[in-house]
This record gives sequence, structure tokens and C-alpha cells, in this order.
Amino acid sequence: MLSRRSFLAATTAFTLSPRFILAKPANEVPALLDHILLGCSDLDQGIDFVHQHTGVKAAFGGVHPGRGTCNALLALGERRYLEIIAPDPQQPDVPDSFGLLRLTEPRLITWAAHPGEIQAFANRLAKAGIVAEGPTPGSRKRPDGRLLQWKTLNLKDDAHGLLPFFIEWSPSSPHPSLDAPKGCHLSSFEILTPDPDTLAKAVQQLALDVAISKGPAPQLRATLASASRNLLLTS
Repeated sequence: MLSRRSFLAATTAFTLSPRFILAKPANEVPALLDHILLGCSDLDQGIDFVHQHTGVKAAFGGVHPGRGTCNALLALGERRYLEIIAPDPQQPDVPDSFGLLRLTEPRLITWAAHPGEIQAFANRLAKAGIVAEGPTPGSRKRPDGRLLQWKTLNLKDDAHGLLPFFIEWSPSSPHPSLDAPKGCHLSSFEILTPDPDTLAKAVQQLALDVAISKGPAPQLRATLASASRNLLLTS
């Protein structure tokens, strides 16, 4: 088992060569996990769903101009949070890239990891022959008017949504977990797949310490724990 210091050093200097396993038990959370995205067709319904099952109510975060979505946030520990994401009724003409309007119940749709300086990470991916799009700038205004800014990197092959996208927050932007409602933490996160050996190779190349289990179909699983209840979220 790598220490946190050793893992971070390996992440910084990794050559994307799968020489060792970076995996955790299902009841642990990847060190680089930034946030998980819970998709729903209506934001208020998504907020109510999480509130009913955890006792904690997510706060409106803002809208994503040009992307057609809006969100609500819930802190899940230090520099980790839940993003409830739904179509923005004020942007009806923007394509529904996540398929949110088709959802009949809230589901995990993807997750985000923070690899450090994202351009350097993108360069390492390119040298390893891993195709990715970005870094691409993004932003949204918080309800208090403050602008949050970030850059993201998206893998061309994300293993049917099992692998994350990567994010770097602007130094001038406070991490959303700092002032999002508290009361929950992410107690477990894992990936299920019919072919764990193949996925493990991709995870090793990306230096992600995520738990992988064998399952009948590709699936993300996350457990939110509050003072009195646990909520299992799946994709």
C-alpha cells in the first residue's frame, strides 16, 4: 500500500507505464476524486431526492452558460463534493449532451479527478498516446455573483463513462466544497465492470487509485453517509 506522500509523488512524476497497481478497497475513496455528478431531469427533484435520503439539502450552485445545465452542490469532505446536475429551463435550445431529460430517476453520470497542473497532465497523456480533448476553460457564476473558473480535460475513450474527466480549478476560485452545505461525506466509491483486468490497465496508466470490482455491467457506485443514513448512488 502506497503512503499518501508516495502516491502523490508517483502521480506527479508518472510516465503512464502500468508498472504497479494503484487500487483501493471499495470502502475507500480515490485520493484524486474531486466530485461526483448525479444527473436528474429536474433540479428540484434531484435536490429533494438527496435531502430525503440523507437529511441534508444541497444548495443551488448556478448555471452553465452554453452547456444547457444548472446544478446544486453538497460538500462530501475536504475538497470533495456532490454536484446534482439537471437541464437548465432557461437554455432549452442547447443539446442535452448528458441525456438528462431521459432520466426517470437520479443517477450517477460521471466523476471528476484533479491531476494537478492540467496542461502538464495533458502533455503526459499525449506522449503516452492517450487521446484527450482539452484543457478546455469553463466557468459559472455563483448565486452571490462570484465567478468560478476551471479547466477540464476529457478522455476520448472513457470506458463507457467509468473513467473520469479531469479538472483544475483556477487559483482565484474557491473550491465548491468549502462553502457547500455540509453533513455528508463520501464513504465509498468504486467501479464495476465485466472486464476488470482491462479497466485496471487504463486506471494504472492514468494513476488513479480507484477500486474496481467485477460486475455484470459497467457501473459507478458511491455511498453518501450522513449522521443517520447512507445513500447508495449508482450509474
